[in-house]
Amino acid sequence: MRGHGTYIENDQLLSSTAGVVEKVNKLITVRPLKTRYNGEVGDVVVARVIEVQQKRWKVEMAARLSGVLLLSSVNLPGGELRRKSAEDELLMQQYLSEGDLISAEVQSVFSDGALSLHTRSLKYGKLGQGTLVLVSPSLVKRCKTHFHNLPCGVQVILGNNGYIWVSALPSEEGTKFVQSLEAVPQATREAIARVRNCIVALAQHHVVLFDTSVVYAYEVSLEHKVSTLLKPEIMKEVADLTKQRLAQET
Repeated sequence: MRGHGTYIENDQLLSSTAGVVEKVNKLITVRPLKTRYNGEVGDVVVARVIEVQQKRWKVEMAARLSGVLLLSSVNLPGGELRRKSAEDELLMQQYLSEGDLISAEVQSVFSDGALSLHTRSLKYGKLGQGTLVLVSPSLVKRCKTHFHNLPCGVQVILGNNGYIWVSALPSEEGTKFVQSLEAVPQATREAIARVRNCIVALAQHHVVLFDTSVVYAYEVSLEHKVSTLLKPEIMKEVADLTKQRLAQET
C-alpha cells in the first residue's frame, strides 16, 4: 500500500522525496530528511520557553506552530497535586522563564496543528546543565522510551522533534524546577562532549538515532580524541563503522 511520499509508476512503488522509509504492516511511507516536526500525542519532546503568557508558557520545538504548556499541565515544586491558584500564576516566571529548556510529552493536538504539552510525570520538567543538539526530526527513531542512561555516565533525551539533550546522569528524582548548579566533573564533561560529537556525526551521515546507534558510535569513537571527532573524515569513519555494527545485528 502506498503512503505519504510515494507514487506508483509502471506498477512499481517509487519514492517522491529523499527520506527515511517506514513500514507499518503493508503501508509504506517516506519521511523527508528535511522537514518540520509534526507532533503526535504521546511524543517526547525537548522544547525552549519563548514567552510567559496568562496561565501558559509558549514554547518553540521545531514545529510549524509554537506549542503551549498550560499551568494546569505541570507538577509544581514539591510534587503536590492541587488546583493552581492566582498565587501560582504570579510565580510562573520563577518556575519557567524565557530561554529555559524543558522535556515534556505531547498531550493533545489542536485543530490548527499546534501542540499542547504536559510535564506531569516526574521524569519531565526543566533541564539543567548539559548541551543541546539539533537534528532533523526524521532521524529520531520512535521507541518505547526516549530517556536513555548510557553506560558512559551520560543521559540522552532523544526528542521526537529533533532536539536532543545530552547531560550528566540525574542525581535525584523529584520535580525539576530547581536547577543544580554544582560543577560537573571533568570526566563527565568529556563524556558529554564525546556523545554530542557522535550524535552530530551520525546525523550528518543520515544514521537513524536511537540508544543502540549512539552507544555503538561512542564505543567506535574511543580511538580518537574528543576534539578530533568533528573532522569530516573521522565523522565519516564513525558513522560507517556504526552502520556496519547495526547491519550485523539485523
